[in-house]
Amino acid sequence: MVPFLLLLHLAVNVAAAGDATTLTATPATITRSDQWITLRWSNLPSPSPLDYVALYSPPSSADLDYLGFLFLNASASWATGAGTLVLPRLPDLRAPYQFRLFRSPPGEPSTNTRLDQDHDPLPDARHRAAVSGDVRAEGNGSRPAQVHLAFADAPDEMRVLFVCGDSGNRAVRYGLLGRREEEWDEAPAEARTYERRQMCGYPANDIVGWRDPGFVFDAVMKRLQPGRRYFYKVGSDSGGWSEKYSFISRDIEANETIAFLFGDLGTYVPYNTYFRTPQESLSTVKWILRDLEVIGDRAALISHIGDISYAKGYAWLWDHFFQQIEPIASSTPYHVCIGNHEYDWPSQPWTPSWSANIYNGKDSGGECGIPYSIKFRMPGNSSLSTGTGAPDTQNLYYSFDAGVVHFVYMSTETDFTQGSAQHNFIKVDLERVNRSRTPFIVFQGHRPMYTSSNGTRDAAHREQMIQHLEQLFVKHNVTLALWGHIHVYERFCPMKNNQCMNTSSSFVYPGAPVHVVIGMAGQDHQPSWEARPDHPDVPIFPQPERSMYRGSEFGYTKLMATREKLTLVYIGNHDGQVHDMVEIFLYNNSMSVKLPPKVIWMYMGIASGVMLSLLVGILAGFLVRRKRDSGRWIPIVNEEA
Repeated sequence: MVPFLLLLHLAVNVAAAGDATTLTATPATITRSDQWITLRWSNLPSPSPLDYVALYSPPSSADLDYLGFLFLNASASWATGAGTLVLPRLPDLRAPYQFRLFRSPPGEPSTNTRLDQDHDPLPDARHRAAVSGDVRAEGNGSRPAQVHLAFADAPDEMRVLFVCGDSGNRAVRYGLLGRREEEWDEAPAEARTYERRQMCGYPANDIVGWRDPGFVFDAVMKRLQPGRRYFYKVGSDSGGWSEKYSFISRDIEANETIAFLFGDLGTYVPYNTYFRTPQESLSTVKWILRDLEVIGDRAALISHIGDISYAKGYAWLWDHFFQQIEPIASSTPYHVCIGNHEYDWPSQPWTPSWSANIYNGKDSGGECGIPYSIKFRMPGNSSLSTGTGAPDTQNLYYSFDAGVVHFVYMSTETDFTQGSAQHNFIKVDLERVNRSRTPFIVFQGHRPMYTSSNGTRDAAHREQMIQHLEQLFVKHNVTLALWGHIHVYERFCPMKNNQCMNTSSSFVYPGAPVHVVIGMAGQDHQPSWEARPDHPDVPIFPQPERSMYRGSEFGYTKLMATREKLTLVYIGNHDGQVHDMVEIFLYNNSMSVKLPPKVIWMYMGIASGVMLSLLVGILAGFLVRRKRDSGRWIPIVNEEA
């Protein structure tokens, strides 16, 4: 009798085990050729449309500390209790992934106190039904990832940055096209990182947002020949090498400049997480990659002016971001400036009285500029102490020459007023521009000096920008001023103290910069336009006269400049076509008419005859105009924080 009962008990347990819900994730090891992760489940009784699979890394994470989740009803067969979901390749987080299946019975509200972007409770992970095996990246984090380039301080150098899971020795090997790999040069890489305790607030310093960032390696390729294609790879013999990449070296003597410029790109992740992520950011990268392939062996650069990844304290979103941009950033120098979503937090040091509603937010999610400062390294050495023992905030303001354009980057999040280190840098930098070599100046920052969006919160900031910076722009003939922050495209006429200097889209430089807002690269929240005083109740707000073109379509801009002309085009993501264009000439080609020598001498005689009288008039006029113009800008008031 006893043996029979034992056999019966064993049979029941075997049957029960056979009916248990299962979840598998394949492949168990993600190689370079693997582009998908497949999730399969079966034997899920009485499935609910709200059942979900949650993602974890590391596998030791508590059930509530997931990276994100996918609803099972995305599978066509979910109602049968079995199905399949496919995820695109996930970034290497230097720790394995794990997937867990949870039940969510109908009518049972979530008890999770964490809310999503719409202030609804996130899944509470109470009813776990199955757990997958681990999924890890090949090399267990030792292989280089997140490769991206940037200009270094010297024109014959190129910087490369990448991430590994340990701080062991790494290097970059590089050589000219056609040179055997055994003959390539090698440069060592320096490793940097940051710690959870250095984050300044939630969620960046909390277990839900923090993930180990690994080590960011920084190496500089030197003594590059100008305008040549180089190949390179990063890593080590022991930890493994990256694939081979290539780039065109910088040529400051080139007679053309090509750049792709945008702001507010953001990061898309292929699952639900703590807030919505912008799928349009993928389209922006796709179209820029197309354009880079078209220009071939011509040098280019990329400019991303603030609000970079929108990680906002959820560390793994930075990993997604760098995986997303690697196809373009590994072949083209990728330059950035800091935005509110990288830096802003109530404890940051610069808080002038007029910024009460501007800089005291929590837009960085507790990052306070630290990941931004470590993950990027721009030319120059601008930095600002955090005062908390955390690494200094870096990559604030800098400049470089590329072909016929001098590019300047500023921080709109730190002190830019007269007397500040940043203001002094901008002033001296603009004074030293060699206009015979770089006839055009492109100035860039995150928050705009001009916009017609209904963003009253930043109105005081815009006034301060005009007061402290615009005179420098006009005095030193800045050609173009590009801004982000507002998630639209808007081109203004050349502006001087709120006055429009030319309303054409093709003109000779009139002595003031064209301002363009280019924050339409991906992030999805679109602000409304400002109302006009004479149309306070009309829902469609008329476009101000100073605004030449504006639109909410996602996209990016492309700059093309020669020694005679700078052209900026706005390319839309829905079709990859040009939607707006502005051309700025250094001089009027139509006035270049050849005259006979006798006529030329006659004009010279007339000119010399009137010069003496003109000198007297000019001197008097200059004094009067100087007195009149001095009142056009609001007088600068120095203010200590």
